[in-house]
Amino acid sequence: MRPEGILATFGVDWSHLLAQVISFGIVCVILYRFAYRPVLTMLDVRRQQIALGLANAEQIKAELARTEAQRQDVMVQANAQANILIEEARAAAARVREQQTQKAIAAAEQITINAREAAAREHDRMLAELKREVGRLVVQATTAVTGKILTSEDQRRLAEETARRVAA
Repeated sequence: MRPEGILATFGVDWSHLLAQVISFGIVCVILYRFAYRPVLTMLDVRRQQIALGLANAEQIKAELARTEAQRQDVMVQANAQANILIEEARAAAARVREQQTQKAIAAAEQITINAREAAAREHDRMLAELKREVGRLVVQATTAVTGKILTSEDQRRLAEETARRVAA
């Protein structure tokens, strides 16, 4: 079969076919210009927005990582400073404890010294009282043994002699 026969068999009319091809071409040009091009422009704009969003997301991720690193650095520094402050506080507490211990020791020593001085004064007072009492008893015993009344000069001399012997 020949090509004209095939065209005739299918009912191809050249004038109609040419008119349809021209109409189709016009529709294609109009669609390209008024529909396809704006859609492509809109898709391109969206593609750029997506790319910009991805770039911003990457930038935000990088900023977040940098911020996290800074936060970690600040935390490490804060921990180091806190440890230093704790050690300083412990040292200060040890110094204060040592000072308080020294004060307590000094106060205890002062109390001991005061107690010894008071005991020495009491001892001296009691010894003086004992000497007077022994002197009085000696004078009384001498008076009773000799049967004679002693003068105040005799009593004084006897009391002094007795005090010397008791002290020795």
